[in-house]
Amino acid sequence: MTYDYDVIILGSGPAGFSCAMQSSKFDKKVLIVEANDEHLGGTWINKGTVPSKALREAAKSIQKFHRQFGDERGRKPYERFKMDDLLQYKRSILESKNQKVKNDLIKNEIDTARGWGKIIDKNTIQVKDHFDKVTTYKTRNILVSTGGSFSTPDLFSINHSNILDYESVLNLTHIPRRLVIVGNGIISFEYATIFSALGTRVTILADRQDMLPFLDKEIETQVVNVVNSSTIQMFKNVELQHVTYNKLRTCTEVGFKSGSSETNRLQVVETEHVLFVGNTSPNTTNIGLENCDVDLDDEGHIVVDKNFRSSSQHIYAAGDVIGFPAQAAASFVQGRLAACAMFDKQSHNLDGSIPYAIYSIPEISAIGLTEEDANNQGIDVTVGRAYYSNITQADINQAEVGLLKLVFQTDNLKLLGVHIIGENAADLIHLGQSVMSSNGNIRYFMEHVINYPSYTEAYRVAAFNGLNRVYKAGTKYKKILDRTND
Repeated sequence: MTYDYDVIILGSGPAGFSCAMQSSKFDKKVLIVEANDEHLGGTWINKGTVPSKALREAAKSIQKFHRQFGDERGRKPYERFKMDDLLQYKRSILESKNQKVKNDLIKNEIDTARGWGKIIDKNTIQVKDHFDKVTTYKTRNILVSTGGSFSTPDLFSINHSNILDYESVLNLTHIPRRLVIVGNGIISFEYATIFSALGTRVTILADRQDMLPFLDKEIETQVVNVVNSSTIQMFKNVELQHVTYNKLRTCTEVGFKSGSSETNRLQVVETEHVLFVGNTSPNTTNIGLENCDVDLDDEGHIVVDKNFRSSSQHIYAAGDVIGFPAQAAASFVQGRLAACAMFDKQSHNLDGSIPYAIYSIPEISAIGLTEEDANNQGIDVTVGRAYYSNITQADINQAEVGLLKLVFQTDNLKLLGVHIIGENAADLIHLGQSVMSSNGNIRYFMEHVINYPSYTEAYRVAAFNGLNRVYKAGTKYKKILDRTND
């Protein structure tokens, strides 16, 4: 059989992009099929990861300026700054990132086809462009990296005016004074802290008791403190009753009942805008997976092995479409490893702990076991803590809200987990990840010079704090620091 391509990739998000780049390095002929007729990069660049983080960075800068210098007339940030200024900052970043992706594809001689791709069989893809023209391609391998989509609300409709979704919230014409966020999880919390930093009064309506249940309990306590000291109000176990526009009061009214309320009475909150953050589901329908008997799990994710190979020969999948962890950072690695597997190139497996980051204000990041996880597994652990209020760099930057927590094995000091809330948490986590990946222990942070002042100093402070706890428990310093038994 004659093939047009060595691999055809459905979707140009992080998994698809990294697979294309790696395949091109193997001198393979690659085609990316992208449904968006204007941009490459999928949700990663255009609707989710990059634009929301750009907005966050602008909001954080405004918050920092407002905290340090205030306003002589007592104005809130939303009274001083225009949303268009923030959006222009976002647009410039998106334009730069889009151009970089295009340049990388051109430089590596990767072809692109605009349209909707459909798998006909394990070696055939049909692409229907925006003019309904259908083109058929033959390929040795297929990577499905079509990502996921947010669900839509049942009780009301999104009109992208006063009722927004994750995309239209990034195109607001002004900074709202009041915002209601309907939804759970990471994205809801990120947007809540972003708009709170701009002075917006934010109400979160979550239908669960725990919004971020995977957090270490001490980090969760810090999150509660952040919420309580901000303009954010949170209601849990919420049952939404109505979302209606009140013409007389020129506002949107959101009626709800909260399980956290003693009487569970009907409550109504007035707001300028409602942001709905639904659950995500994989984009696995109407792309022809049934033509190749590709196995899906109960939630519609493609089932893959450790090499990201599906149940159908020559069809691979990576990114949000395969489920957990469903984050851009992991998707980049998954796409590259899928390329290595399909062309029989030696590579590592994506084993071990995967870090995560929540780009709220302040950031949250973690890797490995929480203290609760370790105790439940019967592991004797000690923890070391470094509060940002004791870190010189945080003091200089007036970013004293934060905590770095180390979880390590008591008998040999082996590092098992790192949990951080505070400035630069998403960057700081990787030092802990490096030590953990080499089966290292907290001696590393005590025996190596760490720049001062820096946020990384928190690792050294936390290590000595943990060491003191071990010492107080009856183990002598000399024994703790002795390397003869390593």
